Amino acid sequence: MDDYTGKTVLITGASMGLGEGFAHGFAAAGAELVLTARSADLLEEVADVCRELGSPKVTVVPGDVSVEADVERVVAKGIEAHGRIDALINNAGVSDMRGVAPEQFDMETWNWIMSVDLNGAFMYLRDVGKHMLESGGGSIVNICSIMGHGANELNIIAYTAAKGALRNITLQLGCEWADRGVRVNSVSPGFIVTEMVRPAIEGMGMDKWIASRTPMRRIGELEEIVAPVMFMASDSASYITGHDLNVDGGTNAANGYYQIPPIHQEWNKETAPRIGEGYAGVQPRPDWYEAMKAGIPGVHYTLEG
Repeated sequence: MDDYTGKTVLITGASMGLGEGFAHGFAAAGAELVLTARSADLLEEVADVCRELGSPKVTVVPGDVSVEADVERVVAKGIEAHGRIDALINNAGVSDMRGVAPEQFDMETWNWIMSVDLNGAFMYLRDVGKHMLESGGGSIVNICSIMGHGANELNIIAYTAAKGALRNITLQLGCEWADRGVRVNSVSPGFIVTEMVRPAIEGMGMDKWIASRTPMRRIGELEEIVAPVMFMASDSASYITGHDLNVDGGTNAANGYYQIPPIHQEWNKETAPRIGEGYAGVQPRPDWYEAMKAGIPGVHYTLEG
């Protein structure tokens, strides 16, 4: 990964989860950091680890991304403390775990999600982007989601609307600011497990269900999203802008993916067997599966009589 020595990276939502992972990654690469989130105590804990990992300077500025005055203050203090901001990791986000159907979704929750995931993200884009345009360049990486690409049975209507909009803003600003030295890209994670949520996901069996619909047949690990984000922010990606990078184990490349192995995988086992062990599936095979296991009559075996 690129050496971030001498560069300052601002990370929103840096107190836990993905944001904490991004902070650790950039710290280990030698970056100076501006960390923000609502919880000062949690931010200070992350900052201490970042200093131990090698960051020469870490500035903690608590703030709420949905409050414009807080966004302006965080950006101003970051520039004051470090002289400039070279990269923004626009990570802060919230969701809703109640499983409420769209036709029952309340506007209070809708507005709360929009205020953080879309409005807050835009305010950081605007204010940090203005600074970068004035100072001669920089790199912004928005953390979007595969939920912003299309329908999914786990979609939360406000979350998918906000992330879809943020992805389009990425494309627009990636082009609009390109000739003035500011690159804007996004990374859309699939299901990524952090140590904070691992016990719940694994305890409920959600990891197996997620794996069942992901072509790589597993859930993503934290380091597998940190590295792509660091690449997109780095000079190694200097000719990339207005791009959304899926980091999802192949989910968005698939038009749906199977939980019961397709019947044709059982065919041709004697004459042209598949190489390697495939995915066994998580659901019992239905009755029709056994009936078709031998193949198509007249194609894979001879019809009698």
